[in-house]
Amino acid sequence: MPTAAPAANATFDPAEVGRFNALAAEWWDPHGQFRPLHQIGPARLAFIRDTLVAELKPAAASALRVLNGLHVLDIGCGGGLVTEPLARLGARVTGIDPAPDTIAAAAAHASAQGLAIDYRAVRAEALAEAGDTFDAVLCLEVVEHVPDVRAFLAVAAKLVRPGGVLVVSTLNRTLKSYGLAIIGAEYILRWLPVGTHQWSRFVTPEELAADVRSLALTALPPRGMVYNPLQGTWSLSSDTDVNYLMAARRP
Repeated sequence: MPTAAPAANATFDPAEVGRFNALAAEWWDPHGQFRPLHQIGPARLAFIRDTLVAELKPAAASALRVLNGLHVLDIGCGGGLVTEPLARLGARVTGIDPAPDTIAAAAAHASAQGLAIDYRAVRAEALAEAGDTFDAVLCLEVVEHVPDVRAFLAVAAKLVRPGGVLVVSTLNRTLKSYGLAIIGAEYILRWLPVGTHQWSRFVTPEELAADVRSLALTALPPRGMVYNPLQGTWSLSSDTDVNYLMAARRP
């Protein structure tokens, strides 16, 4: 049975988009408002790289360009903190975000680095309606900011080609995540502006897996990300209580 089109506001929260659009100039400041995303960057990139290599087996031109030949879509790309390293790994990357100032900042930064990245200030629905598909579709720290997670994932899933992969990174809805990601990160440590996250919108791995399975994708086991306060670094872990990533394959 075809999936019904989501309501216009199901996959889009104007207040959330406006909040991030206002911070467009800060994306590449490693000590600014997006410091946590800079910190989790290496762990996220390692998961994405290893997943795409394992599931899609690209014909690497070299060890440094291991994703050569893959076309990757980064939904909610922000300032390009993931799109740029993926381009350096050889992928052809399209980054989309509904915040126009954010896309302008991302495009300017990529241009200064000599990177050719296709940035567009559009929503995922526009690409789905055009019939575009990609080897891999990324939704990183996005689903916890949308009103209807399954409706959003339904759009993202349409953009995954047969045999392709969807990768989601988000926050688990646990008491531990409330304490660390909201009370700790927003109110005590001030790593993030107060109000960045709504705990009620966090998604458990079980809920996420059920959603992707309902969209005819095969969910792979999730991987957690944990913070080492002594070293100030994040690493992949079996602990999914707070931050985690999940990949799903389209047959």
